[in-house]
Amino acid sequence: MSVRACESDTMTDAAPPPVKVLVVEDDRELGPLLLRLFRGAGYQPDLAPDGQAGLHLALTRAYDAMILDRGLPAIEGLDLLSRLRRAGVAVPVLVLTALGTVSDRVAGLDSGAEDYLVKPFEVDELLARVRVLLRGRTGVGERLAVGAATFDLIARTVTGPDGVVTALSGRESDLLRLLARNPARAFTREQIVTQVFPDASGVALVDTYVHYLRRKLGAAAVVTVRGVGYRLGPG
Repeated sequence: MSVRACESDTMTDAAPPPVKVLVVEDDRELGPLLLRLFRGAGYQPDLAPDGQAGLHLALTRAYDAMILDRGLPAIEGLDLLSRLRRAGVAVPVLVLTALGTVSDRVAGLDSGAEDYLVKPFEVDELLARVRVLLRGRTGVGERLAVGAATFDLIARTVTGPDGVVTALSGRESDLLRLLARNPARAFTREQIVTQVFPDASGVALVDTYVHYLRRKLGAAAVVTVRGVGYRLGPG
């Protein structure tokens, strides 16, 4: 693909990116049920059947929300959550568990969860709480902070503090979305290819689009983390 072809990536399709939800649940009936529930609600869910699989997915893929059981094999739920927070993974988490005492709830929230729902639960309440997680994550549901600027996921534009609006191509927007949803996390080029450019034959395309974002938003928009890859810059 030529540089010109990359840069002229289409901006006419304004469809919002899919909302990705990671479900970490070892119950063989509840896990698939949650998958069907989230698919029916228009989300794109993945299921991890134990804590180790959940940790791997959360570290290697970008999610908009996570539903986390506590009593998991391999790695206990709150231990998994603590590891993610230490690694800089800022995905909003709803703990969904049968452990419902006040001390259980406090432990879950203190470990880094945004919400805590006790089983058995009502489907409508679960979906409503997930919507709140997503709303809190993106401001008004479709915007992310990029330093002092605002990134509109639907319009694919970045509005600076001076009011100047910069349009992004589809792939530029997808790359910025990945970084902006995980502002404290550095992604390797391989991880970015998996998440943003799955049709690419190599990692060189990542450097090309980082260059495009820096040219449009400023050199500090995307920071190079030596020996790792890239993360969101300060603005």
